[in-house]
Amino acid sequence: MDFFLNQESLTTIDWILRAIVAFFFLVFVAKTLGQRAISQLRLLDFVITLVIGNIIAHPLSDEHLGLKGPIITTSVLVILYLVGIFSILKWPRLRRLIISAPIKVVQDGEIINKGLKKAKISIDDLLEELRKEKVEDVKKVAIAIWEPDGKISVFLDPKYEPITPSSFQMETGPFDLPRIIIKEGKIDYKELKQINKDEGWVDSSLERLYQTEVNNVLLATLDRKGSLKVFLYK
Repeated sequence: MDFFLNQESLTTIDWILRAIVAFFFLVFVAKTLGQRAISQLRLLDFVITLVIGNIIAHPLSDEHLGLKGPIITTSVLVILYLVGIFSILKWPRLRRLIISAPIKVVQDGEIINKGLKKAKISIDDLLEELRKEKVEDVKKVAIAIWEPDGKISVFLDPKYEPITPSSFQMETGPFDLPRIIIKEGKIDYKELKQINKDEGWVDSSLERLYQTEVNNVLLATLDRKGSLKVFLYK
């Protein structure tokens, strides 16, 4: 157990043992902290990012530390990370052990307090996430699930779902992503060429519709119907 203690020098085996112990300790810590703490990072990604950043930073800032130990440690951690990813893909039971299962926090308009405690989030956290999903009333929620990446999936009760053209079997045109023809006062000539327009058309359109010049345009887009939308610097 000497590798746990402060030493004048460590052997290669000691460095490897330190890396293994630190890796599994950080997995345990991240698991204990819960989904909210690691936010959008997956568990293994969080662990490897945190520990490698610290390992590499110290020898770069302390002249008394060599690179041998950190390089060995980092190499072991990368191998452990790759083994962990492979193991998660191959063995579903291990995947369930390392990656937390989704947690139900709202069911049929009722908040599940046990789910909140399991996900380690508060009522305020839940309401904040619902607001981000443009849900102002918990009673409208059929089911809300706290995902392993720290995000919430919300499904509204069918009677509160927004009405869409498909609800009335209405015909709609294909999706069209407007082309950016001006950005930050500069014309995109490649886009203009694809729509068979030129700089003269841009200048005349801006003068006719907005009484301005290209230099004053923060963003200008043109859709399939020929509608020009211009956002000026303000």
